[in-house]
Amino acid sequence: MLVRKLDVPDLSAAWALGTEAFGQWPTGTPLPPTPTGPVPGLHRWGAFDDDRLVTEVAANEYHSWWRGRQVATCGISSVAVAAEHRGAGLLVRVLGAVLAEAVERGEVLSTLYPTANGIYRGLGYELITSYDTVEVPTAELGRIRMPDGVRTRRATVADQPAMKAVYAAWAAAQNGPLTRTGLRFHASDAELHDRSTGTTLALDDAGAVTGFVSWSRGEGYGHDAVLTVRDLLATDAASYRALWHVVGSFASVTGTVRLTTSGDDPARLVLPSMTWHVVKRNPYMLRVLDLPGAVAGDRLGVLDGGYRLTLSSQPARCELVAVGGGVPTLTPQGLALLLSGAQSCANLRLLSHLSGPAEHDDVLEQAFGGRQVHVRDYF
Repeated sequence: MLVRKLDVPDLSAAWALGTEAFGQWPTGTPLPPTPTGPVPGLHRWGAFDDDRLVTEVAANEYHSWWRGRQVATCGISSVAVAAEHRGAGLLVRVLGAVLAEAVERGEVLSTLYPTANGIYRGLGYELITSYDTVEVPTAELGRIRMPDGVRTRRATVADQPAMKAVYAAWAAAQNGPLTRTGLRFHASDAELHDRSTGTTLALDDAGAVTGFVSWSRGEGYGHDAVLTVRDLLATDAASYRALWHVVGSFASVTGTVRLTTSGDDPARLVLPSMTWHVVKRNPYMLRVLDLPGAVAGDRLGVLDGGYRLTLSSQPARCELVAVGGGVPTLTPQGLALLLSGAQSCANLRLLSHLSGPAEHDDVLEQAFGGRQVHVRDYF
């Protein structure tokens, strides 16, 4: 079995394998353009049985926000294994090659949206949040009054830099969101503007953009009609209320607002009711490739060892050292959960992801916790 990086002549076979795994595209949905050459920031690997591609994995070059820092991140996607070769361990070999190359590029985290949690948990990934689709009755949003000190207007292409600044300010305060910069985010401002029916801005008294909501009108009108919101982000509560007010103005022609979100979205805290139905969840998993922690039992073999974490310096310093027993020990999954702030040390011990002395648990939680885990991009 040969494992290697895919070239352009392999892409048709990769497309066919992906269709086998994930199904045909819905009728009427425009297909993405077929690559005619290397795609910047995208790396595809595969396993071949003779000349037949039987396993593929794609790696996307991203950066994501963690405790106010932009961290190089390998986003795994398009994982597919031919039906006859599932369970043979090929994914371990291919993903191992993918992550080894990611480490060479300087990527220190890897994330993915799994179709089967157990497969990736055995490879050191763990669930930290989910990318959710929620529905809210539009009529309830219609009860939100326009707050004082904020006005709204329709965005133009020229407003894209200001909207990106709002996203960056929000994302930098969270753990996990992609930066939406770099090789894999190459759309022009005009292309971004055209992705939605409309984008509404919230502005303060000085005219500065303090939030935005991108919405797509969808088909028809009446109780069954849906207004789809991709991004609803703001830098203060009044701006959130103003944007919800605009969305609620569609109450006479749409029965439901469908929003993509994650975690405990602060946008929900200004709603007049608790009605917030989750209709779809896409779990999100994290694996640490090269960050502080004392870990053991790494099946892919890139983290095993002892580490000294020094928190008195700014920034914190981590170094690989020789250690004996009597130190806190994390599994790769435990490190992912601790680093993201998704679980406490007590819960990690309950799940057998953290062992050893507990005297430093409070310090570890203070070092790695304190920020909400959020994602806003599916890949």
